Amino acid sequence: MSNTTTASTSVLYMSMSLDGYIAGPNDDPDNPGGDGFMRLHDWFVTRDGEFFRPGGSAGELIDEINATGAVLSGRRTVEQVDHWQGNHHGVPIFVVSHRPPSPHVSNYPLVTYVTEGIESAMAQAKAAAGDRNVLVHGAYTAQHALEAGVLDELQIHQIPVLFGAGRRLFDLLPSRVELEIVRVIDTPEATHIRYRVRR
Repeated sequence: MSNTTTASTSVLYMSMSLDGYIAGPNDDPDNPGGDGFMRLHDWFVTRDGEFFRPGGSAGELIDEINATGAVLSGRRTVEQVDHWQGNHHGVPIFVVSHRPPSPHVSNYPLVTYVTEGIESAMAQAKAAAGDRNVLVHGAYTAQHALEAGVLDELQIHQIPVLFGAGRRLFDLLPSRVELEIVRVIDTPEATHIRYRVRR
């Protein structure tokens, strides 16, 4: 790897059904991800909810996620997983929100709430990440990052299932977004497609 410092790239990582859903029906705080949600994550989570590193090229995708230097997510996503107990592979976590965090979040020193909007949150995340990428989580956050022009790439793990209902990843886009395919990794469990946002 070159010693040349490179700018951080913001990358959305999401598992999605073929018909565009990233959560199943009845998605709420008591049922995070909705009915059947874990089907979207079978490629790296066991039926008991344990994470594992798949073999081959899918495992390299997990390594790629764990090499990111910061996380940017929306409030709804982080609250459903209690901010990953303040530790998402040991890097700073930035949360876009209109409201300050709940008091218990002060126990999580890596978590920073940003109330000045998605542009400010992304700038802070990229600064914290340095020459590493920013891992973006959440449908709402992705949509607003695309609208604001601060999402650079999308890594979609397309799962061979049709949900038929639930929460779609791109329901609220305000306008058309052109993408360029930069990588396709095909496995029996998922087709992993990486896109670059055309500016």
